[in-house]
Amino acid sequence: MKKGWFKRLIVKILQFILNPRLLLCFGIAWMITNGWSYVMLAVGTWLGVPWMIAVATAYLTILWLPSPEKILTCAIAIVLLRILFPHDKYTLGVLQDMRRAAIDAFKNRKKKAKKDPEAKVEQKTESD
Repeated sequence: MKKGWFKRLIVKILQFILNPRLLLCFGIAWMITNGWSYVMLAVGTWLGVPWMIAVATAYLTILWLPSPEKILTCAIAIVLLRILFPHDKYTLGVLQDMRRAAIDAFKNRKKKAKKDPEAKVEQKTESD
């Protein structure tokens, strides 16, 4: 590996995450999945509406448990990014590169398992 690869990787990840377009889409997605409950809790507390407080509190309680909501928020953010900023070459390019790398890794692992079936058995025993 080349020298300084880790630093370049961290910089690339930070540039991707701190992209204003992605942050805007992530904020909108967060409001769709989570933010409404915080707003409902604040409004319900301010106006003294018990059912609003109960619904918001119940949903917020569920959010603090391990749930697929985080994955859903990221997926909604990516969809919004594609809809709102279809010409954002940098962010969408990084997503395409990540997708290609994941597909290639999956295909290579599948090919390796077909070539050497014993390697698959060894991998299972090592993980146990």
